[in-house]
Amino acid sequence: MVEREPLPIVRLRHWGRWVAAAIIVALLVLLGVALGNAQIAWNQVPDFVFYKVMATGLLNTVVLAVLSQAVAIVLGIVIALLRRSANPVARWFAAGYIWIFRGLPVLLQILLWYNLALVFPVIDIPFVVHEQTNVLISAFTAAFLGLALNESAYMAEIVRAGLNSVDSGQTEAAKSIGMTPAATLRRVVLPQAMRVIIPPTGNDFINMLKGTSMASVIGVTELIHAANNISSNNLLVMETLLAAAVWYMVVVTVAGVGQHYLERAFGQADRGPLARAGKALRGVPLVRSARV
Repeated sequence: MVEREPLPIVRLRHWGRWVAAAIIVALLVLLGVALGNAQIAWNQVPDFVFYKVMATGLLNTVVLAVLSQAVAIVLGIVIALLRRSANPVARWFAAGYIWIFRGLPVLLQILLWYNLALVFPVIDIPFVVHEQTNVLISAFTAAFLGLALNESAYMAEIVRAGLNSVDSGQTEAAKSIGMTPAATLRRVVLPQAMRVIIPPTGNDFINMLKGTSMASVIGVTELIHAANNISSNNLLVMETLLAAAVWYMVVVTVAGVGQHYLERAFGQADRGPLARAGKALRGVPLVRSARV
């Protein structure tokens, strides 16, 4: 037999990758040159970042976002459970709630709450509160209500999708071994549903951090309003907006890192004792009581 020489190894040349990389680098260079020649006092941007009013705006932005998201999560869980209820009235109420608060723009909801005194000058709940609406519904409260209620409608759908992702056989198996509905939800369904719930919830919280900027319309001192307050005195609009942008990137980055670790923690939980218990429940034979 004639021995054949081994075929030479020819490396593939990915010319498309090099062309795309060159175009991207060229565009970045052009952007850098354009920003360098722009009429922006870059040396003053760091000063505006640490202005006292900017710190106040940062604090209000974070507090407003955290409070709104926390209330939205609680309301969203309740509405999602009502949406899955066997009671048709509860299901229709939950569907109507989602339809209204998800359908109206957030800014419109904030303005409606802020101008509630035009419809109800006094809020009177017997044995609870009797006060002027303008006193109870401040600008911060109106922004909080608008953001929280709007987000709760989205959270309800996120939670419902997460609950629906859990195999119904596990719920039936949990019932067969005597677990109450509350215990089944807490110990079997929710821990597994969190894998589906966490990623969109983290994204929504990041959107909430940025969405608080709409509160500037009604005078809440958040980052955008703080930047406008500074620029109204020195007329350095772009510089103050860039300072606000710095803080937005900081808080969004921190939120993104937190989301990453939460997702990783619940991903590891899939391989832990809780996940093994959930899988074991699938093999538990269903015991149905005999009807007499």
